[in-house]
Amino acid sequence: MGMTMTQKILAAHAGTDTVKAGDLIMADLDLVLGNDITSPVAINVFKNLNTNKVFDQNKVALVPDHFAPNKDIKAAEQCKVVREFAGSQKISNYFEVGRMGVEHALLPEQGLVTAGNLVIGADSHTCTYGALGAFSTGVGSTDMAVGMATGKAWFKVPSAIKFNLTGKMKPYVSGKDLILHIIGMIGVDGALYKSMEFTGPGVANLTMDDRFTIANMAIEAGGKNGIFPVDERTLDYIKEHSTKPYTVYEADDDAEYDAAYDIDLSELEPTVAFPHLPENTKTVAEIKEPVYIDQVVIGSCTNGRFSDFEKADRIIKGRKISDHVRVIVIPATQKIWEQCMEAGFFKDFVEAGCAISTPTCGPCLGGYMGILAKGERCVSTTNRNFVGRMGHVDSEVYLASPETAAASAILGYIGTPDEL
Repeated sequence: MGMTMTQKILAAHAGTDTVKAGDLIMADLDLVLGNDITSPVAINVFKNLNTNKVFDQNKVALVPDHFAPNKDIKAAEQCKVVREFAGSQKISNYFEVGRMGVEHALLPEQGLVTAGNLVIGADSHTCTYGALGAFSTGVGSTDMAVGMATGKAWFKVPSAIKFNLTGKMKPYVSGKDLILHIIGMIGVDGALYKSMEFTGPGVANLTMDDRFTIANMAIEAGGKNGIFPVDERTLDYIKEHSTKPYTVYEADDDAEYDAAYDIDLSELEPTVAFPHLPENTKTVAEIKEPVYIDQVVIGSCTNGRFSDFEKADRIIKGRKISDHVRVIVIPATQKIWEQCMEAGFFKDFVEAGCAISTPTCGPCLGGYMGILAKGERCVSTTNRNFVGRMGHVDSEVYLASPETAAASAILGYIGTPDEL
């Protein structure tokens, strides 16, 4: 029996020829990631282990991004713990204010993840790096601590679901619409502890940023990881950003999948996840009564890349944000921030009535800068819309693409650029 991409990566890092779904393995890690919420817990556990040094100071990445720049005294104390640990351990990949970014946009940009890598991170959206043909998955802070100490982690080898993509997406439809469509189709537990493997000729029509977005939200379907094949577009990205060696793995023709879905990208429509689950999806065309909104957030590890703001700018430039809507624009890294500034996007956004933020996770998890009051509604390019995710338990978050979010900001209700 053949192996999937994920299974081949796990087998290679476990030092064995083959693995199958359900096997328990110990595997070597290429990178261990933590942020300002999860790292302090891991650091406390690390101090109780039988070591005083991380396994490799170049294979640990610490990124204070959730409540940074510090929003209050507690956030400052959390970041201080991480900063002091990074200094004492001489960790090379430490990124804070001035160098920081939202971790899952920052690490690929910095070239810290490449094809064939095995990465764990104490953050559920670590699955983002599957866009590069890596196996990456979120873990708890205890697993992070052990990973920092030993460079190893236990895994149960996942089974897989195949998504065969064909066709090309229409204007104003992007990777966010695809992954929302998939989650709406299979549900938030439809890929529970499974590898979501994307394949087919349609993959060639997805940008790298589309792929990052799709892999990022694999966890919202319950997936252990999301992963894309390594093609010329992937290799171009890796060569532009990284000098690290990489390994290309391909699924065997006889690899076993629990299910397979065929998706024609040309049939997708702008899609929105209604409260309070990412599976509660509707196309914008299916919305019968206007859904008026109070806030729009464009950013996050899901949709905070340059191309996302480029799409938003095409829609917002020369127009005005609706009088009753607040818009917060959050580039995901310092480099993206600079690119947006140089491209003139900030001038367009500010003239339209938007607020511009330094890179941060901020409002995505109800951290700060964009907290919702009771009864308020937000259209957001983030990845979760659980009860109370962005503020009051009686607020509502609607997940959408940058195109839909930008158009909604101008309309004052959920809509698409075709309505402008």
